[in-house]
Amino acid sequence: MSTDERGPVLLAIARAAISSALGKPLRADESAPWLQEPGATFVTLTQDGELRGCIGSLEAHRTLLEDVKANALNAAFRDSRFAPLTAEELETTQVEVSLLSPCAPMCFTCEQDALAQLRPNVDGVVFEYGHCRSTFLPQVWESLPDPAQFMAHLKYKAGLAPDFWADGVKLSCYTVCKWKESEFK
Repeated sequence: MSTDERGPVLLAIARAAISSALGKPLRADESAPWLQEPGATFVTLTQDGELRGCIGSLEAHRTLLEDVKANALNAAFRDSRFAPLTAEELETTQVEVSLLSPCAPMCFTCEQDALAQLRPNVDGVVFEYGHCRSTFLPQVWESLPDPAQFMAHLKYKAGLAPDFWADGVKLSCYTVCKWKESEFK
């Protein structure tokens, strides 16, 4: 199955998981064999173009089917930045699913070297230092197109100062295939 054919299936599964949890059972076809392969996804919910929830997995540690369902429920009901989604909001909520490639560690000598290697609108980035960790999906480049600004916000999200840098910083990159419900209506 081509990557493009996977999008509508994953979107339907994500919406059905959220809808069913809100007491509005919805069926989605879960029979495709590729759904049993390991997969890492992020599910992003928006309302009127504004973020309403986003939760995901950086590494494939369960089947793609289990991962997209769990992340859909977590984005809807467990994103600490938002109140749990209500049944009344469901109709005006758009679902987006991102399927992640495996993370690849970056090799760099300093922050400037790391910034020069980043590919805006292509790379998702994982920032790690000690117990601090954060990630931005490639979609975040749309609102933070400058690599230095992107990195500063990523560090802030990890709980560090935007100008923080130290020898122990680790960066990894990944790419995504992403689908929005609005693309299929």
